[in-house]
Amino acid sequence: MLYLAALFFTSGPVYLMSMENKNNVTEFILLGLTQDKTIAKVCFLLFLVLYAVIIFGNLLIIITIKTSERLDSPMYFFLSYLSFLDISYSTVTAPKLIYDLLVGKKTIPFVGCIAQLFMGHFFGCTEIFLLTVMAYDRCIAIHKPLHYTNVMNKHVCGCLVTASWVGGFVHSLVQALLTIQLPFCGPNEIDHYFCDVHPLLKLACTNTYVIGVIVVTNSGLISLTSFVVLAVSYVIIMVSLRSYSSKGRLRALSTCSSHVTVVILFFGPCIFIYMRPSTTFSADKMISVFYTIITPVLNPLIYTLRNEEVKNAMKKLWSRKVKRSEK
Repeated sequence: MLYLAALFFTSGPVYLMSMENKNNVTEFILLGLTQDKTIAKVCFLLFLVLYAVIIFGNLLIIITIKTSERLDSPMYFFLSYLSFLDISYSTVTAPKLIYDLLVGKKTIPFVGCIAQLFMGHFFGCTEIFLLTVMAYDRCIAIHKPLHYTNVMNKHVCGCLVTASWVGGFVHSLVQALLTIQLPFCGPNEIDHYFCDVHPLLKLACTNTYVIGVIVVTNSGLISLTSFVVLAVSYVIIMVSLRSYSSKGRLRALSTCSSHVTVVILFFGPCIFIYMRPSTTFSADKMISVFYTIITPVLNPLIYTLRNEEVKNAMKKLWSRKVKRSEK
């Protein structure tokens, strides 16, 4: 993976520059969320606050898990990586969106556009795989509790996280390579607030039917297949819970409900955007806001408000900081 990354980011800029020379387009104009200056100022303040919440909330979860001895189970190991991915994924689009809300002409260089597309799909697809892994973890914990520590040991957890990163990298590399080989000869206006595959396919000066099918196969089937795996995992969980006591059942459901909520919030918009032919709708921008910004904001709230162990660990972390400040 590191070799492929090095190869892409060393030879990639040279290839991208050659593509720019073949195209008339050296930069793209992003139309953004709105053209109304008053609404743009309101959105600027709103998204600035939301992005700050994403950074603070997810960093708090990471620090809490890393410093708490009680939060050492695989579930919290995966949760810390989910928080890291939320920060990374939102950072690909949110700062540019916030900045563009205050400027008149919203432009992005050709190279920057491809880089944003690559990183967005990299972190987004990795998060999809990680959410699937987290469902598998809960399935093993509830279906085979006596074998859980042996099945989900540190080595297995590390391999599952690594596989998620590798899967996200391969997916995003395919998306980027499919896009950069397209000819762009004008127009160069993207009716979106960030660079994505479907809006760019719309601007290409060639027939993109075949590439559009590949994009749907690559992006859509990953989302759909992962969602099916998640659904099967939770069917097994629900069947297994019948043998639990009422108290144990409620505790397991409380833990799983947080994950189910996050899955629905993230997978629903992704399936809508990518499980269809390469067309764009006016609603795409608002739906994209939902899974690039709103979901990363809600994840820390969902996992903290519905999880007593995380809340107690945060209280202890806060009390330790207060005691240190008093000294």
